Amino acid sequence: MKYFGTDGFRGEANVTLNATHAYKIGRYLGSCFGGGKERRTKIVIGKDTRCSGDMFEHALAAGLASSGADAYLLDVVPTPCVSYIVRNGGFDCGIMISASHNPYTDNGIKIIDCNGHKISAEVEAEIEKYIDGEEDAIPLAIGDGIGKIKDYAEGKSGYVQYLTSLAKSRFSNYKVALDCSNGSASAVAKGVFETLGAVTSVIHAEPNGVNINNNCGSTHIEVLQRHVKSCGADVGFAFDGDADRCIAVDNNGNVVDGDSILYLCGCQMDSCGELDRSTVVTTVMSNIGLYKAFDAKGIKYEKTDVGDKYVYENMIDNGYSLGGEQSGHIIFGRHATTGDGILTAIKVMEVIVGQKTELSKLLEDLKIYPQKLVNVRVKDKQAALDDKDVISVSRQIEEELGGDGRLLLRKSGTEPLIRVMAEAETIEQCEKYTDMVVGILKKKGHAL
Repeated sequence: MKYFGTDGFRGEANVTLNATHAYKIGRYLGSCFGGGKERRTKIVIGKDTRCSGDMFEHALAAGLASSGADAYLLDVVPTPCVSYIVRNGGFDCGIMISASHNPYTDNGIKIIDCNGHKISAEVEAEIEKYIDGEEDAIPLAIGDGIGKIKDYAEGKSGYVQYLTSLAKSRFSNYKVALDCSNGSASAVAKGVFETLGAVTSVIHAEPNGVNINNNCGSTHIEVLQRHVKSCGADVGFAFDGDADRCIAVDNNGNVVDGDSILYLCGCQMDSCGELDRSTVVTTVMSNIGLYKAFDAKGIKYEKTDVGDKYVYENMIDNGYSLGGEQSGHIIFGRHATTGDGILTAIKVMEVIVGQKTELSKLLEDLKIYPQKLVNVRVKDKQAALDDKDVISVSRQIEEELGGDGRLLLRKSGTEPLIRVMAEAETIEQCEKYTDMVVGILKKKGHAL
């Protein structure tokens, strides 16, 4: 793919992704995605808090209207809100404008089909053809055929009501710290938890267009760790820019990542008969410690490529109800079709309230092995992975680790990076092995 990666069309605003791209995406979707002669196409648009979001929102809406579709604007919402609204509001598809955990200078366009799923690679390929086409074969709507652009604030309210309806318990007497990353969660998270009775302590919920993910949120969890300890919270939750992922912090200030959340919720769901086929879907980045803990509990697991779209595809294909990533994308298949950070936080709270104990104690049986992840910016991702010397060093490391660790090299789906991850019994081993791989990448001239 030229433009679309594992999570939509993402790039630096007005450099690799510009308003013309957005307009053409709107043109294509407005003409070719649903509707037909019987009725006008309806497409809903959400965005996070980046300063470029307004530009892309207006360009997309103009493209949709010029093709005869109606655009419904949700304003600032989490990505899972768009997915929920599409599934339940009779829309032909949805668009989320976000670059997730990336810095504010980046942005992205995620397209969600009428079932709340990310669109297929085949549709993305057709959009790319249209973007690069020399002639515009899509007719412009005229007269009363021109689409309308409508405010759709009630959509956000419906999503919030849905989230609160899913909670099985009240969170009264619990102090919950929330790091909203100056992103989409700023518009939703505090209200949800206060409605459920929690006493909230909120940080990074004052977006100004350029502070999204800036030393805050799930990618800078150390900030929430300090806050939880300083304010005496029972638990903390940090979200990313578009609030589709969540990382927790326990009552002692320790990080509870996606693997730990999968363990916590997987065990709870299995004991209640809600873990379909007693299986949790993970990715290749999940920790060996998680698998050993699942083995001890008799819980099965699957492994997919990195990306919540691959996790969800496996869940759908095999009838599983829980899956996710170490990074905090957790999918509760009975309630959502994508990762939802706020829903994840609710589910973690349910376990804490139901077990009537501290989060730190609930994870005592889970031993997480040290991991070291190094991102190496490279000239050509595939050439780096195919290099014979890189392959040779990788095999040597895997033989040394045996069954007590592993090495993983993978391409980033959105950036020119090779991700080098080592997992072993000590952090010193992890650092040794990642240094070996990074060294050979530099020596062979692949690293920038």
